[in-house]
Amino acid sequence: MGLEAVVDDIRNKGRREAGAIRSETQAEVNRILEAAQERVEEIKLGAERDVSGQIQKITDQEVSAANLVVKRQILNAQREILDQVYQSTLAALSDLPENFHHEAVRKLLMQAAGEIREGVVYCNRRDMPVVKDLIARESSFAGYRLGDAVEIEGGVIVESIDGDLKIDLSYRTFLDGMWESGLKDASDILFA
Repeated sequence: MGLEAVVDDIRNKGRREAGAIRSETQAEVNRILEAAQERVEEIKLGAERDVSGQIQKITDQEVSAANLVVKRQILNAQREILDQVYQSTLAALSDLPENFHHEAVRKLLMQAAGEIREGVVYCNRRDMPVVKDLIARESSFAGYRLGDAVEIEGGVIVESIDGDLKIDLSYRTFLDGMWESGLKDASDILFA
């Protein structure tokens, strides 16, 4: 399954969940507004002189309170959906075919080699044979040695021999950067 298909699947799931949340919140708004209306009627009977002013005041307060509650619930639900999208995207990246990971690791090592000539390469356990092979075969990576496996979804982390410079080229770091810059766009697409 390609990344676009995963993203489309996640987007569709987000839209369905957003629709369900909207329905639930509309029912909550209706319930709150019904309770507010009952309260308004009681005050109307007890204070005929101030009926119009009191009705307007209480209705406005109740509607505002209901809107705040509903808005908070919607924002919390949207945040949960976005967190699920983020986690699903990370999982989908990890599940991509081996040839994708092999090519990605090679390109990331090339990028790191531009900044760090000699260092230690850390990667996840799945990519260790690929990194080991690349270091052995390609002269561009002759100054590198393979470090211990680290808990990342994919990509590499390269540290200079002296430990002064560390470059994090892990999938999560790239996704975090894209996520930060595109969070509003993603939210607009999912919850429009």
